[in-house]
Amino acid sequence: MSQLFELPALTFAFNALEPAIDARTMEIHMEIHHDKHHAAYVNNLNKAFESAPEFYGQPVEKILKEINQVPESIRTTVRNNGGGHANHTFFWDVLNPGGKKAPTGDLLADLEKSFGSLDAFMEKFNTAATTRFGSGWAWLVVDNEKKLHVYSTANQDSPLMEGHSPVLALDVWEHAYYLNYQNRRPDYIKAFWSVVNWSFVEQEYQKSR
Repeated sequence: MSQLFELPALTFAFNALEPAIDARTMEIHMEIHHDKHHAAYVNNLNKAFESAPEFYGQPVEKILKEINQVPESIRTTVRNNGGGHANHTFFWDVLNPGGKKAPTGDLLADLEKSFGSLDAFMEKFNTAATTRFGSGWAWLVVDNEKKLHVYSTANQDSPLMEGHSPVLALDVWEHAYYLNYQNRRPDYIKAFWSVVNWSFVEQEYQKSR
């Protein structure tokens, strides 16, 4: 059998996001979110492709971009679990500490041009994350015309399915924040900004251009 999809290892310690997110919260959070939720998406994706093994070994991002090429009998399963795998893999990189604490250069200039100011962009992103009904994600993306957009998606849908390139992501499923923030999603969103790795975001922005 070709190479199965694998759960990526976290590249940072539980205490790496302090003081924004404390070590104990991260330990509980990641044992559930990474080791259980994300692992389940990978396992379900591998199981789905038992009936279409030619997809093993392909980048999950490519599969999502070409989701209509997936056999209809497993397309919904791949949409949900492939999206969950890709979205979370991207999200862990957004959180990976050690990068820039604020956007700079071309990305900052484009944010200011597209949204009026950095603060206006963050407000728009916060609104997308706060108003996503139920489970989903908030995104900053680059579209097919190389323009920046902010929007949210339901469940594990990915901008890749629309031909867009993710630049920044925030998981707003309840399991992402409920242990620490309960129903206070706006507080979770506010804390998120203090742990964004803008070096990674800028890297993805440049790749999309």
